[in-house]
Formats: sequence, structure tokens, C-alpha cells
Amino acid sequence: MTDYQAEARALSGELTALRHSFHAEPELGNREYKTAEKIEAYLRACGIETRRALDTAVIGRLEGGLPGPCAALRADMDALPISEATGAAFASKTPGVMHACGHDVHMTAALGAAKLLSARRETLRGRVVFLFQPDEESDGGAARMIEAGALADVDAVFGAHVSSEVPLGCMGVRYGKFYAAADVFDVTVTGKSAHGAEREKGVDALAAAARMVTAALALPQRLGERSVVSVGTLNAGTARNILAGEASFSGIIRTLGPEARAAMRALFRETVEAVAREDGASVDCRLREGYPGVVNDDGMTRLVEAAARALLGGDRVRRIEYPTMTSEDFGYFLEARPGSFYHIGTGCERSLHSSDFLPDDGAAVFGAALHAAIIESFLNNTYSPGAADVV
Repeated sequence: MTDYQAEARALSGELTALRHSFHAEPELGNREYKTAEKIEAYLRACGIETRRALDTAVIGRLEGGLPGPCAALRADMDALPISEATGAAFASKTPGVMHACGHDVHMTAALGAAKLLSARRETLRGRVVFLFQPDEESDGGAARMIEAGALADVDAVFGAHVSSEVPLGCMGVRYGKFYAAADVFDVTVTGKSAHGAEREKGVDALAAAARMVTAALALPQRLGERSVVSVGTLNAGTARNILAGEASFSGIIRTLGPEARAAMRALFRETVEAVAREDGASVDCRLREGYPGVVNDDGMTRLVEAAARALLGGDRVRRIEYPTMTSEDFGYFLEARPGSFYHIGTGCERSLHSSDFLPDDGAAVFGAALHAAIIESFLNNTYSPGAADVV
């Protein structure tokens, strides 16, 4: 295998400067105009053709010199509405906006991989599509990129996220269910207002909503597998001595895999409707699908693990034992094509989405080498399907 680690280290100064530029000028979802221009300029300097989608999405296309399949590598672009408190020399210059989720590292690693792979285009099999995706943190730019034809001739898709739980210079793989699906709910309960001294003359919407919330929070135990129900708002009432005629609450449901997602949605609706019937209230339960969850393809994950072990050695490749209940819109890509999502160590113990989250510059250099090795392995079909046991 090509020594992509050595080649990436040779680009360390260039990639670090690029990462600092992204970090210093963060942009929120669907507003990544300067970010997109930087990405386009770098890809074109590597001899990679680019096109725009969704105003700020950038799609780069590298044609290899030999026939073969098409692999896609995705990196998200948007920052978060957070005021930075890292004290870094390259800290955000945009008030109230920060790359607090590592997307600056994701973009830099993908661009580094693009440069590494473009240097050997004559012997490269097939094609590589580089997907720089806007709006991961909000409404899911991944789904809209797919609708815009980003995966038109792609055979497999790969991507990664930085992780504070993986040491710098190491990577983590997970087979099957990895990130949770997220469904948001808004529930409105309608009862009948009455004086608090004459409860029998009314229907207490607040009490019914409170019972629904309590029952909803217990649903993961009823489902029988790992899941989370969170209620973030509960509103009702106008005065202390009047039964509330209306109450509302909202929150989010997180589940792992499509079967659990469908079962929990049905269970949630049945539960609030049952409480409403028992209390004589009416209920409007609105469930809206969010991100579908990340479920890795076993074959593609074996490829990722085998390529990573060949590049790094076994001691720097970690199998992630448990899925995370956070969400990631990369799951849309995995619903459309086989692929795998993996973790890159940060060298930073701070949590994602915190104002002092600052991955080490080396994470982007490491990620560039890792991406390039995985993409080349897929294009050359140099892996054995049985190279790693599924866990």
C-alpha cells in the first residue's frame, strides 16, 4: 500500500494553514460561500474539476487513468452558532459563529486526500467524487445533495467524524448501527377549562399532558432496546386556580435502525392517544422524521478496517463497541449507497459543540492519509471480504 502517512505529513504545513483558514472564517449552514470558494480553489489547483449544487455545495470529480468503480468521499462544511472560547491564534473572526463540531478538520482532511489521490491519477482506477456538503447541523444538506444528483454514478460512499473518544493518530470503526435516527414531535392536548375548585366540570389538559410526558419518557424500557425520548418543552395554563384548557409539549425521539424507529414512532403515538382517551381530552400528535441514522454496510466497513490496519497497524485501529445516540445526516448517503462512516481521533478531550472544542491540527493530516488509503483500497478492490470479523 502507498505510504499515505508519509505523503500527508509532507503536506502538513499546507493542510494546517488551510484548516486554520476554515476555522477562522466559519459560516453557518447554507451560507458557506467563502468556504465553498476556498474548497473550489484548492480542488482546481489539484487538477480536479468542480461544480456547485444547492448554492454552496461543492462537488469535485477526479478521473483516474484506469477503468474502475466510483467512490465518494463526503465532508460537511457548516459551523455552529457558538461563541468561541479556545483562545487559539486562528480562532473565529465571526462573532457568535464557530467550528465547534470539527467540520474544519473534515474539510481539510478530504481536501488533503484529494491532493494525495490526484497525484497518482494516471494509475488510479475509476473515479472519486468529493462531496462538500452544507447544512449538516440544521435541516440536512445530505438529502438535498442526493436530490441534486450528487450520487448519480457513485458505487460506494465514505465519510468520517472527529471524535474526542479516539486518541490522536488513531481511528475507530463500527459495524452496523452507529448513529441514531432522530424524529421530532409536537403534541397539543385540548381539554376543557374550569375553575380549580370544580375540577369535575372540566378536562385538565395540563394533567393529561404531564401523564403523556411521563409515559413517553418510559418508552425506551417498553421498546426493549437502546433508545432515548427527550421532552424539551411543556407549556400550559393561564392562572394557578384554573384548569388548563390546552397544553403542549415537544421533544425528540432517538432510535437505532429502521425497525426500532418505526416501532418507537407507533408506540409513542399509541401512548399519547391512550392517555387522551382515558382523561377525556383530545390530542394532536405530530411526528416529523429527522435524520435517518447511520447504519454502516458490513462489507464496506470490513474494507475500511482492513485498509486502516494496513496503513496504521492494528494498535491504532479501534472497534467502537457501542453506537452513539447523537445524529448525523450521513445516514441519507448510506440509505442511497453502500458505505461506511468512521471516527478520527482529535487529540482534544473537550466535547463536540462546546465553545472550547479544538482538535489538534494533526487530526486533519492523519484524516487525509486515512481517507486516501480507504478510497484507493475500494477502487483497486484490494481487500478481502473476510478480512475482519463483524462485531
